[in-house]
Order: sequence, then C-alpha cells, then structure tokens
Amino acid sequence: QVRLVESGGGLAQPGGSLNLSCTASGDDITPYAMGWYRQPPGKERELVVLSWPAGSINYADSVKGRFTISRDNMKSTVYMQMGNLRPDDKADYYCHAVLVHNGYWGQGTRVTVSS
Repeated sequence: QVRLVESGGGLAQPGGSLNLSCTASGDDITPYAMGWYRQPPGKERELVVLSWPAGSINYADSVKGRFTISRDNMKSTVYMQMGNLRPDDKADYYCHAVLVHNGYWGQGTRVTVSS
C-alpha cells in the first residue's frame, strides 16, 4: 500500500508560479509511474503529467512548456513546478502512483489562480 501526501498548493496570480510536492511512503517509488492529475471545478479529473520509470514524460498539451515534473526516487518525492499560471489551471491537484494494476492517489491539494 502506497500513501501519497501532496503539499504546495495555494493561491497564485495569473502569470505566477507554484511548486507542488508529493511524498510517498509504503514502497519504493522507483518502478512506479508517478504523476499529477487535476480536477477543475465542475469537471472531470484529467491528466496533467506522468513520469515513467524509464524516464519518459507525458505532459498534457495545456501545460506543455509551463509545468515541469521531476522525481527524486531516493526521497520518494515527486515535484511539479508550475509556471505562467492561468485562471484555467485552477483545480484540485492529485498525485498518482501506478505500478502494473495497482494505482494510488493522494488526497489532493488545491490550486487557485486569481488576481
């Protein structure tokens, strides 16, 4: 069982930045695909970015060039730097870990983008 705890959400102005962190416990995350999903108000949860254990990364088109994921397997932590934030980035952001058929979610952290 993997437990994921996100941190770093909050309020940012349009054009601003926020950094999210996700710390895992319960297993070594090295073989896991790790990523972030988000759920905007009134909408379905959507993929933001996924980091595969072999090194490839998939970003949603909406965040390419603005968001960057990184992972420190030794610290069991995944990071996401969010830049040039837009109002439509407002959402609850969830950390996700998946290995074969086992998937785990964090409790979410809220990001609000407003002037």
